[in-house]
Amino acid sequence: MKVIILKPDQPLSHNQDFLPQKELTVKNSETQIKPLNIQLANTVISSVFATASSFEASYLQLQTAHVPFNEESIKVADKALVSALQKLSDLKHVYRDLCKNPDFGDDLPIGSCLEAQVEENQSKLRILGTVSNSLQAEIDQKDSEVPVLKKKLSEVQKFNSLSSKRLCSSLNLNSEVLLTVKVFDSVLNDACRTMHKFTKILVDLMRKAGWDLDLAANSVHSDVDYVKGGHNRYAFLSYVCLVMFKGFNLEGFGLESEGEVSCNRFGLDSVKSNSALKQLLEHVSSNPMELLSTNPTCEFSRFCEKKYQELMHPAMESSIFSNLDQNEVVLNSWRSLGKFYESFVNMASSVWTLHKLAFSFDPVVDIFQVERGVDFSMVYMEDVTRRCTVPNKTRLKVGFTVVPGIKSINGMRSCLSVDVQL
Repeated sequence: MKVIILKPDQPLSHNQDFLPQKELTVKNSETQIKPLNIQLANTVISSVFATASSFEASYLQLQTAHVPFNEESIKVADKALVSALQKLSDLKHVYRDLCKNPDFGDDLPIGSCLEAQVEENQSKLRILGTVSNSLQAEIDQKDSEVPVLKKKLSEVQKFNSLSSKRLCSSLNLNSEVLLTVKVFDSVLNDACRTMHKFTKILVDLMRKAGWDLDLAANSVHSDVDYVKGGHNRYAFLSYVCLVMFKGFNLEGFGLESEGEVSCNRFGLDSVKSNSALKQLLEHVSSNPMELLSTNPTCEFSRFCEKKYQELMHPAMESSIFSNLDQNEVVLNSWRSLGKFYESFVNMASSVWTLHKLAFSFDPVVDIFQVERGVDFSMVYMEDVTRRCTVPNKTRLKVGFTVVPGIKSINGMRSCLSVDVQL
C-alpha cells in the first residue's frame, strides 16, 4: 500500500498569514490587471464628466420649466435627460470592455479629451444661464411688486395719520369720562385685587417649597406683633406692593435715566398729560399677555422685566421653583410657569394702567406711605386687620404700610396699613 505523508499543521500565530504563501502568489497572478490604453481611458472619463454636466444642466432646465409651466421646455429637457442617461450607460459598458481587453475601442466614435472638456464647459454655461434667467425673473417680479407695496404703504400711513387725528381730537372727551375720582378708585381697587391674588400664589409657592413663613415675614418687617398668626401674609403683601409702586411718582416709572425728575408737586403740561392718557388708552385696548410676546422691547415689557428682577431674587426664585417637581429643573425664566406668570403680568398691567391714569390728571395724582411707629389715624389710614376694640384705650401705632396711600386734588385718600398695639 502506498500512502502520502501529510505535514502536520503548524499552529496559527499573530505573525503568520492565514493562507499559505504559495496560494497567495497564485491568486495574485490570477487577478493581475492588464495595462490599459491610458489615452482611451482618459477620453472615456472626460466623456463621463461631460455627460454628467449635461445631465445636471438638463435637470435644472426641467425644474425651471415647471414654474411657470412650459410643456415644450419640459419635453425637451426630459428628452435630454434620457439621452444623457443612455450615454452614461454606454460609457460604462465601454470602460468595462476596455478593462477586459486593452485593444478594444480603438475604432469607437468617442471624441478627444479636449472635445469632452469643451462639452462639459458648455453644460456649465447652460447651468449658469438657467440660474441667471431664474434670478432675473425674480428681480422683475420684485420690481413689479414695488409700486403696489408703495401704494399700500401710502394708504396705511394716511389711515394712521387720520386715526391719530381722531384720537387726539377725542382726548378731551375721554378726559371728561376717565379723569374722575370714581374711575381712579376703580382702577386702584383692581390693582389692589391683582396684588392680593399674586401674593396669595407667591405665599402658596413658598409654603410648598418648605419655607418658614414666620421667618420670611420677619425678614421683610422685623419684630411685628401680629394679632393672629395668619396676619404675617400682610408682610408679603406689603413687600409686593412697595416693590410694584417703587418709582410710581416718576413720569417714566423708573425706566428712564437715574436723573428722572419726580412730578409729585407740579402738574404736567397739557402735551405730557395727553401723552399719558393716549398711552393709557392704547394699553387698556390691548392684551398684556399678547403684548409681551409680540413686542418684547416696549416700555410695558421692560417694566415687567424690571419689576420681576426687583421682586424675585435669583436665590429666592431658585428655592421656590426648583422644588415644585422632583423631575423639574430650575426655571430659567419667570415666564415658564403659566399660572404664576399670568398672575404677575396681570398685576403689572393694573399697576401700569394706574400709573398712566395718575399722570393723566392735572396735577398728577401722588402716592404716599407712613413710617413705622407713627400714630394710627382713621382719617387717612385703614387697619387691614379690622381690629374692633382698643384695650385700655392705648393709642395704636402703625406697624408697616401694606398698600401705599393716594393723594388727589381733594387731598389725601386712604392708606392701607397694619397697626400694632404698644
